[in-house]
Amino acid sequence: MDYQALVEGAMRTVVREALRRVAADGLPGDHHMYVTFRTQAPGVDIASRLVAQYTDEMTIVIQHQFWGLDVSEDAFEITLSFSGRNERLHIPLDAVTGFADPSVNFGLQFKAPETDEEDDDDALNLPEDLDAPDGESGETETDETPKSGEVVALDAFRKKK
Repeated sequence: MDYQALVEGAMRTVVREALRRVAADGLPGDHHMYVTFRTQAPGVDIASRLVAQYTDEMTIVIQHQFWGLDVSEDAFEITLSFSGRNERLHIPLDAVTGFADPSVNFGLQFKAPETDEEDDDDALNLPEDLDAPDGESGETETDETPKSGEVVALDAFRKKK
């Protein structure tokens, strides 16, 4: 049995369901989401200027300025503003490499597709403060090489009572 694939599928279901709730009801309270995805992955449809700027990976912030969030079984679409221009993004869930809601210290990291390089088994390490300044549209870029992990310990992301 490929347990890793089963776990990856279950974690992608968490991302899909969280996005569906936002699409239906909006973002509650201070919640906001960071979604990191591979810009060259099959099925990703974003403006060529964004692919040129973010050749491998891009992180979007779903917080203040987003429109038309539509979530299907295997992908989501969203309109975000980049440098004053609205752009429609189509992102398959299989292209997502990271998902975080820093308001509740929750994050997931997905294993990158198999390559010839060695796997990096580090778990997701979120910066202490991921908040984007108010009014920012939603684009950020990570300079680090994406990290993949075999096991994600969710206890580290739970809010302390």
